[in-house]
Amino acid sequence: MKDLAPDIVRQRCLVEGFASRKVVEADIRDYFKSVTGRLGLRAYGEPTIFSPGGIGKDGNQGFDAFIPLIDSGISLYYWASRDFVSIVIYTCKSFDEAVAVEATKEFFGFKDAAWQSF
Repeated sequence: MKDLAPDIVRQRCLVEGFASRKVVEADIRDYFKSVTGRLGLRAYGEPTIFSPGGIGKDGNQGFDAFIPLIDSGISLYYWASRDFVSIVIYTCKSFDEAVAVEATKEFFGFKDAAWQSF
């Protein structure tokens, strides 16, 4: 991908896996607190967490969540029917990708995970 703004620091990390348990709204709040602490990122607002509540396809039920960071934000998506979690950490400051992946794997109990930085 062509870097259109090389003077702007941007780091993105996508982490995906199957949670070892059902994820509830409190888990998402706890994850955001945990991962931001481990990465030294600071939130400037509370997480926004949505659940379609039966609207749309059954297979897409779960959560869509976002926490705003002083240095950008973290988005989280959870498919309850599969216990599948997909997270994008997007920052305007550098962070340790290995710590982000490990913190996410540990928190959700991923037996296997896939991740990519871009």
